[in-house]
Amino acid sequence: MRIHHLNCISTCPLGGRLMDGRTRGILERGQLACHCVLVEAPRGLVLIDTGLGLRDVADPRGRLSAFFLALLSPDLREEMTAVRQIARMGLDPRDVRDIVLTHLDFDHAGGLDDFPQARVHLLASERGYAMQQRTWLDRQRFRPQQWSTQGHWIAYPSGRGEDWLGFESVRDLRGLPPEILMVPLPGHTHGHTGVAIDGDDGWKLLAGDAYFCHHEMEAQPSCTPGLRFYQWMMEKDRKARLANQARLRALYARDGTHLRIFCSHDPLEFEYAAGRRIDEAASLAPHAHAAHAAY
Repeated sequence: MRIHHLNCISTCPLGGRLMDGRTRGILERGQLACHCVLVEAPRGLVLIDTGLGLRDVADPRGRLSAFFLALLSPDLREEMTAVRQIARMGLDPRDVRDIVLTHLDFDHAGGLDDFPQARVHLLASERGYAMQQRTWLDRQRFRPQQWSTQGHWIAYPSGRGEDWLGFESVRDLRGLPPEILMVPLPGHTHGHTGVAIDGDDGWKLLAGDAYFCHHEMEAQPSCTPGLRFYQWMMEKDRKARLANQARLRALYARDGTHLRIFCSHDPLEFEYAAGRRIDEAASLAPHAHAAHAAY
């Protein structure tokens, strides 16, 4: 299966270098990726997360919270939405028949409306908790305005599945090839999950927001202070989040040469995987330059 890496609208948080580790100053806004994956599967296209979508670009104040608009200032460009990038690549967005969500945060699920024909796969615990809208922060991060396709959602119970590379309750998904697996990684949200894809050159694991910085996968883990605070602010289960980070770190140390692990927001990881800058839309044209980041 062929895999494409898409950055579906960067967020540009306050704090600059304190967030992304590479912006020149701390008074500038940083630039984080919104790393989504498009899989050319035998029976159609599969999109792993959607990033922000066309309706978010057209009506950000009606769709997104004022809090996160001020904090993250998304780079709301229509050409960076998943639906526009897929068309730019010469593929038909109507062929996106399945979407697998790591979780329902606004910056991962905003493009659901752009694929009304697609089935959406997620954990039942994620759907159930997000719909409760329990706290003020829940109401900022989980945006029902983005959920017009609920009739096509397939919610999977937690605690069922098989073992995969040391992770339990890993399961295949209805109607999808066995090369695409849901790997539960709770902590950031209660139903947060990674998605593993067995591509032409081996397994890849999109870990979603299980971690935010590539340095967190090193033997002596570290993280920018801004992202460390942001992870603390957004976590639903700190013990589970840190335990899953440790498990991912152990997996990377053991199998990092055969398995590529990347999170949703690290710009260096995205550029390394995609071979282009995070502000460039995907196309089938060969890139004039490749990313020089390593992790």
